[in-house]
Amino acid sequence: MSNPFLKQVFNKDKTFRPKRKFEPGTQRFELHKRAQASLNAGLDLRLAVQLPPGEDLNDWVAVHVVDFFNRVNLIYGTISDGCTEQSCPVMSGGPKYEYRWQDEQRYRKPTALSAPRYMDLLMDWIEVQINNEDLFPTNVGTPFPKTFLQAVRKILSRLFRVFVHVYIHHFDRIAQMGSEAHVNTCYKHFYYFVTEFSLIDPKELEPLKEMTSRMCH
Repeated sequence: MSNPFLKQVFNKDKTFRPKRKFEPGTQRFELHKRAQASLNAGLDLRLAVQLPPGEDLNDWVAVHVVDFFNRVNLIYGTISDGCTEQSCPVMSGGPKYEYRWQDEQRYRKPTALSAPRYMDLLMDWIEVQINNEDLFPTNVGTPFPKTFLQAVRKILSRLFRVFVHVYIHHFDRIAQMGSEAHVNTCYKHFYYFVTEFSLIDPKELEPLKEMTSRMCH
């Protein structure tokens, strides 16, 4: 395991949350395996994200949301030692984009926070969502709520902000670790998925527009 990126990934660091797993034998576990297999086979990512014939859109989306959460969490975890209150006092994507945090508990108004504080709240918030059986039911036959896709749009647009911050403020760290290819693949997979199913407002994608047009033409 000479790759420093993998070393960090397998380092049981505090920044890595327990992964949400799919139970073997369930429909979603099979979908997860199928999605992974097409990625591992090097299938064109644009094709890999398409809904397999006969499958339920909500199931397919749920599997990917959990997977993206796990991956983005790892990516942020690998650079988090360089993302501090001092280096990143504001959660931003360059001088033009600042992201403020808002939730139902402590921050009822959009509030400016440091990037590490924002990331902490964001990961906790998503973890609560994906472990909520009412929103992400794990039992086969339990229907998804009508608000499912609306909730997913919010989760994914906030996860996108992690990519924005990492690419704009910490890419040198990613490059130093030799993990650009890995991060770029994760980003392309995410981008093709959210655009395939219109899960993020195009305005939200603006901060990485130029990079995306080069990477995902």
